[in-house]
Amino acid sequence: MLTALLIMLGLGLVLGMILGISALVFKVEGDPLVARIDAILPQTQCGQCGFPGCKPYAQAIAAEEADINQCPPGGDAGAQALADLMGVEFKPLNAEHGSPKPKSVAFINEAVCIGCTLCIQACPVDAILGAAKHMHTVIASECTGCELCLAPCPVDCIDMLPIAETPDNWRWQYPIIPIKAIAFAAGEVSA
Repeated sequence: MLTALLIMLGLGLVLGMILGISALVFKVEGDPLVARIDAILPQTQCGQCGFPGCKPYAQAIAAEEADINQCPPGGDAGAQALADLMGVEFKPLNAEHGSPKPKSVAFINEAVCIGCTLCIQACPVDAILGAAKHMHTVIASECTGCELCLAPCPVDCIDMLPIAETPDNWRWQYPIIPIKAIAFAAGEVSA
């Protein structure tokens, strides 16, 4: 019994050391710029930018193969944040890729749904739940509002509903009041 315990302990230590060394030797360094760009993007995975998702678009921006203004869900605010990060001049959203819209979530009219599963196959984040020949529904907390489920639906039972503003999802809109720097002469006091 004690011998078996010592053998297992020794085996665990040896395998742990092998795994630790392998992790150091085969370490893959990610591009920190890609991670920072990807953090700015809205993560809708909609493909409106011409790339299959936000991460490939971030990689293309980092490699200077794509412009910063191709993301409609990010809007002009996202393009401005990307311009600041990349140190390039701001460009307004490219209308060729779409126009900015309020954040929305898919809603399936279950009375009309025929259960064809085409929307399930189109959803890049698996936010649609259902089975063949049965009604489907959308998991609202998972839906990114990419609208990729709209086109394949043969009965047009999917609507995009804007997300209502609540204390949980409310964000401060900057800048509300423009801030100007005012120079004061020495000895002046403002009332």
